Amino acid sequence: MTISNRLGKMPSWQRPFVLLGMWSASITGVMYLLGHEFQIQSLLLGSHSILVWHGIAAMIASIALGSILPNHLKAGLKSKRKLLSGIGQLAFLLTLFITGALLYYGPEGMRDLVIMTHWLVGIVFTLVFLLHSTRARKLVFSY
Repeated sequence: MTISNRLGKMPSWQRPFVLLGMWSASITGVMYLLGHEFQIQSLLLGSHSILVWHGIAAMIASIALGSILPNHLKAGLKSKRKLLSGIGQLAFLLTLFITGALLYYGPEGMRDLVIMTHWLVGIVFTLVFLLHSTRARKLVFSY
């Protein structure tokens, strides 16, 4: 396996791992949102097992994020390519990590606000991740 010298280029194993982690967390999150919050196929989509899979996928996504931070982030900051979407993703992910933790460990009085924040930021993150991860040279979020 050779690693390309191109600035910010991930090793061949890393891109599928990151995509798997981020998309599985996004898809299971949307499934739970549709089932639990909007009552669409709530017996299947809003079930506890979907929430468990979302948690597992979020853990995998966290590991995937950790695997790209040292090189991909440094290269992205240096090249200034897709800078806005990259920094936006980091901010969204930090918000998702914090709100995810607050859903389990936070005070009951702020739970409704945390739930709404988590799913709104999750939807926006998914859209920004889609734009950032495409291979197009010029994106709306390019700097």
